[in-house]
Amino acid sequence: MTFTQKESTLLKDLKAQEQLCVQKYGSYANEACDSNLKNLFNSIQQVEQGHLNSLNQLIGGQMPQTGQSGGQKPTWNGQCSTSCSVDQRRRDYYLVSDALATEKHASSLYDTCIFEFNDTNVRDLLNHIQKEEQQHGEQLNGYKSQCSQQLGMQ
Repeated sequence: MTFTQKESTLLKDLKAQEQLCVQKYGSYANEACDSNLKNLFNSIQQVEQGHLNSLNQLIGGQMPQTGQSGGQKPTWNGQCSTSCSVDQRRRDYYLVSDALATEKHASSLYDTCIFEFNDTNVRDLLNHIQKEEQQHGEQLNGYKSQCSQQLGMQ
């Protein structure tokens, strides 16, 4: 598989974004107080690692299979912990807000990149990854929305 200079540069940008996501979700899982949020961050981190693996395969000239970029869809059970202090829950709210901003950026980066690749299979893979990024955003937004009500934040 051969890429243009522009495509190669875009793949490197996407790889850097996914590396940041993997690092961020790992760190946030360790920092979060709410065990449900820890689980969500860990689950998203696994999917992001799958995205990174897929990009590394592309960079190495191999086409990963669509649907193999991540693990299982991250889940959140819809409950915010009340066992954490208000300050800890505010910290968790900050972590979710930052993670959501990261997902918005990643999704927009994939949106731009999809249009720049000549190979249909690569575009399909990037589109699949972008959909998973959007699912992460949906999960994080659900957590943020419910927990913001508990904290009186909007």
